[in-house]
Amino acid sequence: MLGYISATGRGVADRLLAELADDLAAQGVTLSGVVQLNRETRPDRHCDMDLKVLGHAHAVRISQDLGPKARGCRLDAQGLVTAVALVEADLSRAPDLLIINKFGKSEAEGRGFRDLFGQALAAGVPVLTAVATGNRGSFLDFAGDLAEEIAPDGAALRHWCQAKLSPTAARKALTQS
Repeated sequence: MLGYISATGRGVADRLLAELADDLAAQGVTLSGVVQLNRETRPDRHCDMDLKVLGHAHAVRISQDLGPKARGCRLDAQGLVTAVALVEADLSRAPDLLIINKFGKSEAEGRGFRDLFGQALAAGVPVLTAVATGNRGSFLDFAGDLAEEIAPDGAALRHWCQAKLSPTAARKALTQS
């Protein structure tokens, strides 16, 4: 019940998960988690990275502007902590599905959303995420037999979700499609 995609191309996985979340929410599926929204700013700057907290009307900025020549990590750790706290509080709603934008460097190091993956799975909530090539080994070590790779396309993601959602949630999704 731990599905993941590995997509190539800047922002491809982010867009796939965001589109899926929008579709499922429109069908009445109860979601928890975050999807990443990348907002282009200026040609001489990296994009701004926001996490849209599913089920909420706002997003949390997780990037910081370090200037055009900066080479360090742009992650705003406090923004990530805020997003994690919001999602953790939402897990008590017993969502049909938890979507986490990615199992990234923070999760590979034991921080970020890592504990929430385990909490959701222990509660029987399917989890969907994206994993970059550089974090794949750490993710597979963490996930073990639970990891199920999904083709990085909308149809494959919808099929996986319908197979993993509870019967009630799957019926909602099927009757709305």
